[in-house]
Amino acid sequence: MAMTGNTPRKTLPPGIPKVLKRLHYPLDVILLCVRWYVAYSLSLRNLEEMMAERGFEVDHSSVHRWVIKLIPLFEKAFLRHKHSVGKSWTMDETYVKVRGQWKYLYRAVDKAGNPVDFLLRAHRDKAAARRYFEKAIARNGAPETVTTDKSGANRAALQAINAERETPIKVRQVKYLNNIVEQDHRAIKRRTRPMMGFKDLRCARIILSGIETMHMISKGQMIDDGVTRTAAAQFYSLMM
Repeated sequence: MAMTGNTPRKTLPPGIPKVLKRLHYPLDVILLCVRWYVAYSLSLRNLEEMMAERGFEVDHSSVHRWVIKLIPLFEKAFLRHKHSVGKSWTMDETYVKVRGQWKYLYRAVDKAGNPVDFLLRAHRDKAAARRYFEKAIARNGAPETVTTDKSGANRAALQAINAERETPIKVRQVKYLNNIVEQDHRAIKRRTRPMMGFKDLRCARIILSGIETMHMISKGQMIDDGVTRTAAAQFYSLMM
């Protein structure tokens, strides 16, 4: 993406001009920083230095502000173009540090290894697991089968959901069948490692949603109308 600073504002999707109104930088510089931050293992200070090499004085705090403001719009746009996922899910939790404390990132992938959905929660319990499944089902439709580890909380959450369904979701608890989702966790953890933890739960949720969304795009989960585009081009097409 050329950093010309001449992107016409009239081409922007609804909501973005309002967000950009007070950011005072060329749109292409802002989007480049946001994409790099969620796509690669970079810290905010890495991006500050990289922009300086390109002749742009960008403070790391500005990049953080851009990410927090634009990622919710990016995720919302992506959901309108996301491919459907399979009906067999494998679900697991991984750990993310927020203000020095471990929080729980609930995730699932389908049989093909495509991420289904994600949810960051402060606690690891039945309520958190149920909230995750409710969100994932609302966005992706109900699965036929869900495989989890031996967590009693996850099983209890699915049983509670099944109690309200005419067609129950089949629940499998087989410890070593969870390898597929644990492998996918690594891609997310690799990107969060340079961030050295998050300041608060709200920021963590927003940034993780950007990382997860970019991860889905890189795995080919965006409908692209028959046009072959790079992951970067797909990101920009959602934001411009």
